[in-house]
Amino acid sequence: FACRPPPVADTAKAMSDAMIDAGLRSKLDDRDNYTPGWKYNHWELKGVPLRCEFGPRDMEAGHCVVVRRDTGAKETVKLVDLPVRAKEMCEEMQADMLKRATEKRNASVVTCTSWDGFVEALDDCKMILTPWCETKESEELVKKKSQEDSDGGAAKTLCIPFIQPPLEPGTKCFITGAPATTWVIWGRSY
Repeated sequence: FACRPPPVADTAKAMSDAMIDAGLRSKLDDRDNYTPGWKYNHWELKGVPLRCEFGPRDMEAGHCVVVRRDTGAKETVKLVDLPVRAKEMCEEMQADMLKRATEKRNASVVTCTSWDGFVEALDDCKMILTPWCETKESEELVKKKSQEDSDGGAAKTLCIPFIQPPLEPGTKCFITGAPATTWVIWGRSY
C-alpha cells in the first residue's frame, strides 16, 4: 500500500527495534515505491533467513506472519512474542539445515578398503573413505589409476576426517598394501 498509516509504520518500527534489542539483526523495509512481492524477492536473494509480514489487518489482530526462507513455512506470531519466537525460529532453522546437510553428506560417503569398487563409487559422484598410508607416491598412484580407469577424471584427497573410524592393527592401505596410518576421504572437485 502506498501510504502506510502512521500507526502501522510506528508499530513496524517498534517490532524491528524489539528484535534488535533481543540481539537479532533486523531491517525494516518501509519503502513505499515497491510492492510487497518485489520486497520479498529482494530480501530472499540477499539470504535473509526470516521475513516478517505486517500490515493494517495484522496490527488490528495483534500479530504478524513470519516466513522461514529455508522451507517457506509461514507462522502467525503475536507481536509481543515476536523477538523470542524469531530467535527460536533461527535456532530451529540452523538445526534443521545442519541435520539435512549431515544426512546428505553421510549418504554421499562410501567406505572402500581396496581398489575394488573405488572407481565405481567415484563415477557415482560419491566421496570414498579409505585406509591410507599417507605417502605422496600413493596419492599420485591413486590420481593416475583413477584417471585411467574412470571416464570422469582423477580422484584426489579431500580431507583427513577429524573424527576417525577405528583403524584396526594390520589394516592395509587400499592402494599400496602398505600399513595404513589413517582414514582419508577421496573424491573429485566439481
